[in-house]
Amino acid sequence: MNAEPEQQQDVQPAALDEAGPIEGELFETALDAQLDVGGLREELAQAHRRADENWDKLLRLQAEMDNLRRRTDKDLDSTRKFALERFAKELLPVIDSLELGIQAAKGDAPEVVQLREGGELTLKQLLSVLERFNVLELNPLGEKFNPELHQAMAVDPSAQGEANTVVKVFQKGYVLHERLLRPAMVVIAKGGVETPRVDETA
Repeated sequence: MNAEPEQQQDVQPAALDEAGPIEGELFETALDAQLDVGGLREELAQAHRRADENWDKLLRLQAEMDNLRRRTDKDLDSTRKFALERFAKELLPVIDSLELGIQAAKGDAPEVVQLREGGELTLKQLLSVLERFNVLELNPLGEKFNPELHQAMAVDPSAQGEANTVVKVFQKGYVLHERLLRPAMVVIAKGGVETPRVDETA
């Protein structure tokens, strides 16, 4: 029995001696862990910075894509709207020739009447087709001169009417949607002569 307590006494000092190095290792491990935590915090902060930079890049790219999409849609819309511009411009001299032919077809002879009626019908159909595609005629007779839509060929000082009023149209103008294809060639009144007023109540 006495042998057992001696062994316990021998074990206890040895265990205490071993505890010293264990505490040192634990301290070093805790110190390393603190250093690791500091390093991890720095890495986390860097990761947050990179994430913020990437988020900013993503937002910028998204804005650029939205702008590009809007610009492309606008260009496509414009292309659709004005695809007929060149074709319509090429048709304008044909319309002018038809109008001149109708004006020249004077007389009451049956052949002349048929020719004039055929020309008028053809012109009406052609203008109707152009109108369906938003090509509209500008016939500004009696309107105020508009330099954006009309081209003044002459000023008539003897014409009665308000100054800068269109008194004669040499050649009609045309627009495609809001774009001018050709200005109307006009003569404008110099003005100064009052136009007689008609009593509309009579």
